[in-house]
Amino acid sequence: MAKILITEDEDALRSFVARALRLDGHETVEAGDGADGLACLQTENFDLLLSDIRMPVMDGIELTHQAAAAFPAMKILLMTGYAEQRERADDLADKIVDVISKPFSLPDIRKAVALALAA
Repeated sequence: MAKILITEDEDALRSFVARALRLDGHETVEAGDGADGLACLQTENFDLLLSDIRMPVMDGIELTHQAAAAFPAMKILLMTGYAEQRERADDLADKIVDVISKPFSLPDIRKAVALALAA
């Protein structure tokens, strides 16, 4: 299975997603913002970055730019609950697999991750 970095500033949502993905057999590492996520990327290898767009310190857009430049083979899947944030990700089409809208259900996120990993 895959090793997935989850960057999300909402603790409950981050834990929910991590638990769901571990049920599918994936290994997960969690970070509370983009800066922590970038630090994780620099110390471990990941198959997928699953990141919220809107976060403190470093948002998911900046994290995506840095992650894609440093780790071009890694898949990137973004999450957002804000329409305007989704539009900000439009220029990342060549760097990301998709943007998932929040709120999402457990089956939704598991399916999105499976599709991202298969892409």
